[in-house]
Amino acid sequence: MIDSRIIPLSGVHNFRDYGGYASSDGGRVKSGLLFRSGQHQEASDQDLATIDALELRHVIDMRGNSERRSYPCRRSDNFQGQVVFYDGETAALAPHVEAAQGALDVATAHAKMERLYSRLPFREPLIAVLRDYFAALASGQGASLVHCLAGKDRTGMAVALVHHTLGVHPDDAMEDFLLTNTAGNIDARIEAGAGAIREKWGPLSDDTIRVLMGVDARYLEAAREALVDEHGSADVFLKDVLGVDEAMRASLRLHLIES
Repeated sequence: MIDSRIIPLSGVHNFRDYGGYASSDGGRVKSGLLFRSGQHQEASDQDLATIDALELRHVIDMRGNSERRSYPCRRSDNFQGQVVFYDGETAALAPHVEAAQGALDVATAHAKMERLYSRLPFREPLIAVLRDYFAALASGQGASLVHCLAGKDRTGMAVALVHHTLGVHPDDAMEDFLLTNTAGNIDARIEAGAGAIREKWGPLSDDTIRVLMGVDARYLEAAREALVDEHGSADVFLKDVLGVDEAMRASLRLHLIES
């Protein structure tokens, strides 16, 4: 089941279906509607044809304006989806680049990534695009793709919140989060991120780069714990901050859960 989630593309990293998981209401999240990935600047023509076949209605771009200018996503002439984004900066730097500052060894890199995740859900620009993300999903217009730069941190947090809303067990949501570490051409993805990290912060070790370009259960747990500490539960955060009330939850279940 896990391998079938991954869509192998030559120029887009970490592209996969995050549906298919069991829901707490006895149903299952639909496959073929919910996709996630990294940025698409290096997408090949064949990649674009594969993406077009998914018939995406929404592309939720978690990046800020400067990232989108630096890494413009390729689209085919046939692309007809709506791109949803925040018109501003969602982060001063991509999270894995931000965490690299002062990350002189593996242990420090892990600790910095955990701290970053504990703050990630509370960044106002990300909250704005998350609201639009949930609204797009609740509209039931068809397939969607959510992505950021590396497709693992902002995207990973966003997908975890959708999984929670749809009643996916936390262990299954964690499984999907950790799939970043094995999905697709890992070495190519790490190499792509290493250049930006070292250009910004200097010569970090290969092991440290691998930590920054991967994910760890401790990262997502840090975000989960922060939501509980700040709001009492993820459900309260979803309702009070993102506007995911019972009416929206019902729409999400209607469009994204099958019996």
